[in-house]
Amino acid sequence: MPPLHHEKPSYNPGPEGLEPLEAVEAVALPSHPRGTVHASLRLNINGRSVRLRGLRREPTGAWRLLAILGPGLIAASAGNDAGGIATYSSAGATYGYQLVWVMVLITVSLAVVQEMCARLGAATGRGLLDLIRERFGIGWALFAVGVVLVANGGLVISEFVGIAAAGELLGVNRLVAVPLAAAALWYLVIYGSYGWVERVFLLMTLVFFAYPVAAFMAHPNVGELAHGAFVPTLRRDHDFLLVFVGLLGTTITPYMQLFQQSSVVEKGVARRHYGPERLDAWAGSVFSNIMSICMIVATAATLHAAGHTQVDSAADAARALEPVVGPAARTLFGVGLLGAALLAGAVLPLATAYAVSEAFGAPKGVHLDFRRARLFFGLFTALIVVGAGLALVPGLPVIPLLVVMQVLNGALLPIILLFILLLVNDRRVVGELKNTRLCNAIAWTTFVTVTLSVGVMLLDQAFGLFGRKLF
Repeated sequence: MPPLHHEKPSYNPGPEGLEPLEAVEAVALPSHPRGTVHASLRLNINGRSVRLRGLRREPTGAWRLLAILGPGLIAASAGNDAGGIATYSSAGATYGYQLVWVMVLITVSLAVVQEMCARLGAATGRGLLDLIRERFGIGWALFAVGVVLVANGGLVISEFVGIAAAGELLGVNRLVAVPLAAAALWYLVIYGSYGWVERVFLLMTLVFFAYPVAAFMAHPNVGELAHGAFVPTLRRDHDFLLVFVGLLGTTITPYMQLFQQSSVVEKGVARRHYGPERLDAWAGSVFSNIMSICMIVATAATLHAAGHTQVDSAADAARALEPVVGPAARTLFGVGLLGAALLAGAVLPLATAYAVSEAFGAPKGVHLDFRRARLFFGLFTALIVVGAGLALVPGLPVIPLLVVMQVLNGALLPIILLFILLLVNDRRVVGELKNTRLCNAIAWTTFVTVTLSVGVMLLDQAFGLFGRKLF
């Protein structure tokens, strides 16, 4: 039998593809992806179907700066809520420009505190109450939960009171405005993704641009404004002390720190990518307080200058915008108040739900569904329902109620600040991201100032119970 001969098959390569390597013209790879990859992939993550869509170019220039903004801007802007607008309007109407210096100094304090919380979130991947439970034990965590529920519970009600007042300024009955707003906020968080919710919140911050315009058009006295901004003024007066503490409480509010840290954690920011979050925290704080100062300036240049030093309703505060838009002041102020109250009305219950879930080690996050995060979404829903329900009670004194809620937050603020300072200075918790000396100096000075102010206010209240006056 003749041997079998296996002949190698012959291939006739085309004109391209198998030619010698040295004959191929070198083509450099593009430094950036060309356009968008339109392919998509659908995954099931934590019980929720997620579609991974096209990969896009990394933003550059101004778009890159805008892309950085997120939790820092949202948390700080949420501080300019209905209660904040009421407090700033009262400060400007009652004392003119005398308290602007407080806002200038507290801007630095706010930025430092918010940045510390963002750093805690990036360094540990855990929320504030989660860290308190692990570092100090369940007892202190439950104490912190109590403080959060007291501080935030009253504020949730005040936000829906602000929504009701804004609705009335816009000609919408509170029985319609409040339930609609509550349903919209609930749907946004329950059925929205984190990215979608964040973008909606950022869009809500645009309403605050009405106040710089109002401050400019009111033609404030530049000399008096400069004096009020750079020359501290203190008065031995009970009402002045209440407004002072109210300004501290509405500017550095506990729920802002809770939301800042929990949002950085949910966003998935790693410590090696922490740099943009620091910029976000500072930019958000500066933007927020510029808006706050503009509210004080607008009311000081209009209401205070005209001798109208008492702000009892949203309609009174709306008069500060009359130099800008005249008869449309009620509508513009109503839109601004509605946007501010809606932003805080969503952030507040979210921050509270984050905190309580962290304290008990329960699943949390907007990216989850109701079945997998029952405590988180259940508490969020309960706060929305109770807050909206109590806001419908007729005859509530809107502005005084909002200011009182901010004073309460100022009184509880030192407790949260102390926990933050102890954690961010613990190398076992944050490693090399612990506070610098300068950061510590500013943060501890803020803590001491707030604590002393609250202590003097409580002492003054105690003297009042016995018919005496501290001042």
